[in-house]
Amino acid sequence: MSERVNPLANLDDFAVKTPERKPKPTPDVIEQLSQETGFPSRQPRQGRAAAPVRKQRRYTTGRNVQIPIKGTAETRTQLEALADELQEPFGEVLARALAALRRELDGPLK
Repeated sequence: MSERVNPLANLDDFAVKTPERKPKPTPDVIEQLSQETGFPSRQPRQGRAAAPVRKQRRYTTGRNVQIPIKGTAETRTQLEALADELQEPFGEVLARALAALRRELDGPLK
């Protein structure tokens, strides 16, 4: 009879090898290399007009029901302008608009 081959005999090939660590390049070297290779920068371009930054609206109002509706961009712009003018959250502007519409509808007919 022949001897069986040990399937685990060559496992020493899987020994853990520690990679050689290279020092990280400095930001100046990275910038120079990116300019040489034409890699685009993520930094904003100088002299370019930036989009207007809107102030975030964070209010603690107790309102917790979302009302997802579709509208036009013009309607959204008007809502934002009114909210900015009144310094109120969208929910308060909507509530005031609905109250005004109700008064108009309940008023005398023309």
